[in-house]
Amino acid sequence: MAEPLVVRREVEVAAPPATVFAFLTDPEKIMRWMSTEATVDPHPGGLYLVNVGGKNIARGRFTEVVPVHRLAYSFGWEGGEKVPPGSSLIEIDLIDKADGTLVRLTHSGLPDREACTSHEKGWTHYLGRLVVAAAGGDPGPDRPLET
Repeated sequence: MAEPLVVRREVEVAAPPATVFAFLTDPEKIMRWMSTEATVDPHPGGLYLVNVGGKNIARGRFTEVVPVHRLAYSFGWEGGEKVPPGSSLIEIDLIDKADGTLVRLTHSGLPDREACTSHEKGWTHYLGRLVVAAAGGDPGPDRPLET
């Protein structure tokens, strides 16, 4: 059986789950670590539209929203043939820890190994920025990713 095409990442954030949840659902906070503009309506069926790094627009719809615990949304790139809007699924679980929050991200439904590798690089980069921003720091200006 072939290994499923899934990206899994975990990071620990020195902030409570409610703070991390806000950095995943509040457009102003999303722009501090990931995007130049964001429109999100975090309820099932609500829009997820984020201009990642000022050059790629991610679009999808929320499928599950459990405040301060879990988010799931469809995901894809406007104008993207390999991963079009809504073609993959992002699930984010926030687990309360004594010293903060464990963020467990799963990105499934990617079409091939190349897409997995590219998205894994992206998530590693942006989750690192989330760790800094949600803990009250400044991740600095975003830099273009090499894919």
